[in-house]
Amino acid sequence: MGMERTVAGVWHGGYHCTVTAGDFEVTVDEPVEVGGSGLGPQPTDYFLASIASCFTLALGHAAKRQGLVPSALRVQVTGTYEGLRFASVRISAEVGVPADRVDALLEAAERVCYVTNTLRSGVELTTEVAAVEA
Repeated sequence: MGMERTVAGVWHGGYHCTVTAGDFEVTVDEPVEVGGSGLGPQPTDYFLASIASCFTLALGHAAKRQGLVPSALRVQVTGTYEGLRFASVRISAEVGVPADRVDALLEAAERVCYVTNTLRSGVELTTEVAAVEA
């Protein structure tokens, strides 16, 4: 089995929770218009953010490995809802490198991006819930 990475969520009532990832804590909430308090991004925003951040870093890593220093690097990720899931996710990137280097850069980034590789290959998802004394 490979190396594991764990994050932990704690519910604070309503649709508000905090998630601890290493030494960092992030606030998660739903927008006011759907019953949340609007104290932070909603879970699906963090899902899209994980794609955007990982792919941005993958492009930066690939550029460095290819001896490139991009003058700009921006990634936008858009998810299209279908019921209670995203039916599709679109990644759009702008990278300040010569146009003839873009294809190789994209190919290299796609090889090393953990998040997009996970989504493309599927993942085994298991759920366990245990009752605890309050």
